[in-house]
Amino acid sequence: MICRLFTIYFTFFLCLLFTFFVPYVHSNNQLDTNFYDGSCPNLATIVRYGVWSAIKNDNRMAASLLRLHFHDCIVNGCDASVLLDDTPYFTGEKNASPNRNSLRGMEVIDNIKEQVERQCPSTVSCADILSLAVREAIDLVGGPSWPVALGRRDATKANRMEANQQIPSPFEPLDNIIAKFTSKGLNLRDVVALSGAHTIGYARCLTFKRRLFDFQGSGRPDPVLASSLLSKLQSTCPNGDTSNSYIAPLDSNTTLTFDNEYYRNLLYNKGLLESDMALLADRRTSSMAYFYSTDQYSFYNDFAASMVKLSNVGVLTGIQGQIRRKCGSVNY
Repeated sequence: MICRLFTIYFTFFLCLLFTFFVPYVHSNNQLDTNFYDGSCPNLATIVRYGVWSAIKNDNRMAASLLRLHFHDCIVNGCDASVLLDDTPYFTGEKNASPNRNSLRGMEVIDNIKEQVERQCPSTVSCADILSLAVREAIDLVGGPSWPVALGRRDATKANRMEANQQIPSPFEPLDNIIAKFTSKGLNLRDVVALSGAHTIGYARCLTFKRRLFDFQGSGRPDPVLASSLLSKLQSTCPNGDTSNSYIAPLDSNTTLTFDNEYYRNLLYNKGLLESDMALLADRRTSSMAYFYSTDQYSFYNDFAASMVKLSNVGVLTGIQGQIRRKCGSVNY
């Protein structure tokens, strides 16, 4: 009799466990576009208004948010670690070499987070806000939209050394850049499609200056660079200047509009960065770059698909990480 009662109670306990606990674990470890429908129903509206206001005040902000998102996701996944300030316990990513004095948009995410916290305290992660903000930013400047699955959680640490190692550099060979993408589960098409992000925004002179005056130690400009663009860039980025404060548009034709003009520029040797022109010079990527230059619709579709893949890289879910109350600091 005792054994029979034990069996009944144990079976009942297992039923409760699988009914309540297992679905809880599953739902919290899977991203879902409806993740905040019940807990923060106005999230999308808050984010879109915050991004719209930011772009209205600074027309470079769409490109800055896109770069901020990429530099977050490519370093150990989309966990908002890039937003963390330095602490006595770790050195953050904001001052890594690719980010120092150039990464922008953190205050936009901070402002949106503040508004979200007022309506939905300790509910929405900074990583999710950044992922949503980028989608809204690209849509607002004429680019494609894509579904953003939500449920990310925020990292509790950052790593400057890994940011220095994992973020692609415009000076690197294309093989290195491809390797950094593929190490995150992205493929060659993602490399070419996501490079199209350079259809908006600006780059600092130091990222391309050697092309203008001393390419690969030759003492001469890069012979591939179109002469019309070369003369403009040499006046924008004078050889004697060491301040590194000047910037130039990545796409001088439609700098503030998201389109496929970036790829057309490559065909006329007007890609600003060495890594841009490498896409056209390599047989593995040249056909895709040419295709995107002729078909904006396909570029938009592939860019959107690649952004979905990028925003799902290395996400923290469930009980991993935390929901930071402020994006620049860990909850203690």
